[in-house]
Amino acid sequence: MKKHFTEWERGEIERLNKEGATHREIGEQLDYSKIQIKEYFHRLRKKERAAAKMEPPKRQGRPRKNPITTQRESELRIRALERENQLLRSFLHAAGRRCVQK
Repeated sequence: MKKHFTEWERGEIERLNKEGATHREIGEQLDYSKIQIKEYFHRLRKKERAAAKMEPPKRQGRPRKNPITTQRESELRIRALERENQLLRSFLHAAGRRCVQK
């Protein structure tokens, strides 16, 4: 099984496709599998969409977590909880109840 398409084969694949040949027929004529032809058109369409949008192709995989961002988020969450705690303590004090200070 071949792995790469030559320039001539790419032209033939596109010509046969314009003539209405199926992926299986194209593969049989050029000694490729139907899946290889299908994947060729998939990659071709993906490149054309990226070129039309003028964007680089998207990176695959899970995005990295930024430890600085998670550290900052933790600090902000702690501050918010401290403010909430202080608010509740002042409410208890105004209501005449005792609160335990740590």
